[in-house]
Amino acid sequence: MLTESDLQELLEFQPGQPVLSVYLNTDPSGGNSDGYKRTLRSMLKDIDLKEDVFAIDRYIDHEYDWSGHSLAIFSCAPEKFLRAYPLAIPVRSRVRINKQPHVKPLADLLDSYGGYGVALVDQQGARLFSFHLGELREQEGTMGETVRRTKHGGASTYHGRRGGVAGQTNYTDEVTDRNMREAADFSAHFFSDNNIRRVVIGGTDDNVARFRAMLPKAWQSLIVGTFNMSMTASNEDVLQRAMQIGQEAQRRREAQLVKTIVTNAAKNRGGVIHLNETLQAVHDGRVQTLVILEGYRAPGYRCKGCGYITAQSIETCPFCGSLFEDIPDAVELAVHKVMKLGGEVEVLHNDRITKDIDNIGALLRY
Repeated sequence: MLTESDLQELLEFQPGQPVLSVYLNTDPSGGNSDGYKRTLRSMLKDIDLKEDVFAIDRYIDHEYDWSGHSLAIFSCAPEKFLRAYPLAIPVRSRVRINKQPHVKPLADLLDSYGGYGVALVDQQGARLFSFHLGELREQEGTMGETVRRTKHGGASTYHGRRGGVAGQTNYTDEVTDRNMREAADFSAHFFSDNNIRRVVIGGTDDNVARFRAMLPKAWQSLIVGTFNMSMTASNEDVLQRAMQIGQEAQRRREAQLVKTIVTNAAKNRGGVIHLNETLQAVHDGRVQTLVILEGYRAPGYRCKGCGYITAQSIETCPFCGSLFEDIPDAVELAVHKVMKLGGEVEVLHNDRITKDIDNIGALLRY
């Protein structure tokens, strides 16, 4: 499973030698291993990096278990560098050669499918899930006192089960509130431990509302949606519903983010649009969130001295006076720099909302 530390290693790997980056769709619903091997050979047949092609072929033939839906693999033979990441989410097959790994598709996956926390709740406790890039990373549960007259059953296998005391005034509400509070506290620790970036809550409307109100405000702000589902639902059902809700929320968030950037750019405060203006902000280290249309590429120029990137053809660098070299994709280098500096990258999947920014823009730190 690809982790944030894996991505950071790829971002920091700049060997000064060509890096062969390959994304291969291996979705079992669309073919078999023999067919995908033929696709890979076709993709690599004109690549003049024999040692890298050999290393990738060897990995596919002897190490890849074909259990995933896609594969990202990066090779730089002179540096004895080979990294392969099976992925649970299909990606479009493609090949890139550059002086650093091609990470834009990984940024897209992390933006869309990274760091989901799901809580299924009822009056007695919660089932907690951490999903990352379409895979179940962790799950735990907590159960409190049995809520008599509303919930019956045998002993729970979850952590924290205690017997209830019947006959108290407002017994059901008191026990339910106590259970919910304990579940909310347990969930907050679970979300923190698993680096959750967005939260989805499942259960009845009443239980979801009570649980949501008891979560710390920091986690309430990360809730992207709720849904009705039984506590006994399968992991796969929970994942599919959470991803659906997350994607719907992501589309709304993307539209609002672009609107904010356009507004801020018009006021010349906190936002930039269009390629060259965005590249300038990237160079200045001002980008908090870079937004790009999925698949957007643009040639450009990079200073051989300080690394300044621009879409304009100029003779010498305005910052250090060095000469420029042509680069096939200035957007890819912008993604690298923003992520290395701790900024976020939002990959947009609706070309209608990017018309006003000409496929790229940024929300600025200052």
